[in-house]
This record gives sequence, C-alpha cells and structure tokens, in this order.
Amino acid sequence: MRLRILLVDDHEVVRIGLRTVLARYEQFEIVGEAATAQEAMEKTAYCNPDIVIMDIRLPGKNGIEATREIVSAHPDVKVIILTSYADDDMLFEAISAGASGYVLKQIGSDDLVRSLETVGRGDSMLDPAVTQRVFQRVRENARREEDETFATLTDQEINILAQITEGLTNKEIAAKVYLSEKTVRNYVSSILNKLDLSSRAEAAAYAVRHHIHNHLPPQ
Repeated sequence: MRLRILLVDDHEVVRIGLRTVLARYEQFEIVGEAATAQEAMEKTAYCNPDIVIMDIRLPGKNGIEATREIVSAHPDVKVIILTSYADDDMLFEAISAGASGYVLKQIGSDDLVRSLETVGRGDSMLDPAVTQRVFQRVRENARREEDETFATLTDQEINILAQITEGLTNKEIAAKVYLSEKTVRNYVSSILNKLDLSSRAEAAAYAVRHHIHNHLPPQ
C-alpha cells in the first residue's frame, strides 16, 4: 500500500525538492502541499494523508501548533517534523504535540525514506543527531522529578523513610537514629502527611519507586 504524503513548508523550493525526491519511490504518493499551518490543517482534512511532513518555521501558527491540532483532529495521521533546527526545546515540544518523528533537513534521501517507512508502520523516528539528547533530557527530567519528590522532607525524614523501606519498625529505627520511639512515630506521621500517603507500606513502595537511596543526606 502506498503512503499518502502531505508536504508542509513555507518555502516552495523545499516542497519541490521533497516532491522530486519522493517521486522516485513508488511506495509514496504526494497528495498535497501547504505553506501555512492553517492550510496544512485544511489540506489534512481534504487530502486524507497518512503522513504529514511538517516544517517548524511557518508564518502565523508554527509547525508544532499545527501538529498538535492535526493530531488532535486526525489521530490516525502521523506527523514528521522536518527542520533545520536541532533545538532541544523544539524537539520536546514537537514530541509533546504528538509528532511521530523529528528529522533534520540535512538528512539524506535514503534516510528520509526510511524515516517515512518507519512512521508509516506506526513506529516513532528520531534523527540520530538528536536521539542522544532526548535520552539525556529524559534522564535529567527523571532525576529532577525524583529530587522534587522528596523536596518537602527534611534530611531526618528522608533518613527515616529510607529505614522504613528496609522493613524496620519504629523501635528499631529509633535505636539506629538515636531518637525516642515516640519521636520516630511523629516523624513517620509527618512523612505520610507530606507525601499524601496512608500507610508505611505505601511509603516504602513510594520511596523505592523514586530511588530514595540516591537522595540520602550525607552522613
């Protein structure tokens, strides 16, 4: 089955170049072109493409806004962002908007074809030039979320929560941290309240899931 392609770029020469390249491959059919986000949305509804090749820099609404609206209105349509800009923020905005691919205009024709075929199969495609940065940003975001998870807890509360994950009772924790059992009990209540949890078991599971041992204060 041929993949129906809609080309969106405000530069006619770019659209001509893409049309010329893709015309060499019988598995693709160019069903329309658009120069603005509004035109892209109208042509998507009219031409019923399988894939929209979308530039980011468009007059008026940009390609990311157009992507968000197209994906929302036509969930079966896949959008590949084709751009000159290897910009981290734009990359993540595009992914958040629902883009299935993000490739750079410097890409070779064979790689572009593979990207279209990959997205056409329902998979996602990121240009190798930006893939590593995606993983780095994901790791950074995960670390930031973990830091924020325990931000409301004091060092002592984090320490006691870590002991809870080891299955220790209040009495056993009290002996380890040189506090009274009553004080530990108060700490546990404070921890549950701050994390909006209802039991020690929930607290232990929550702490393990968010890698509490990476956030223990220095001894």
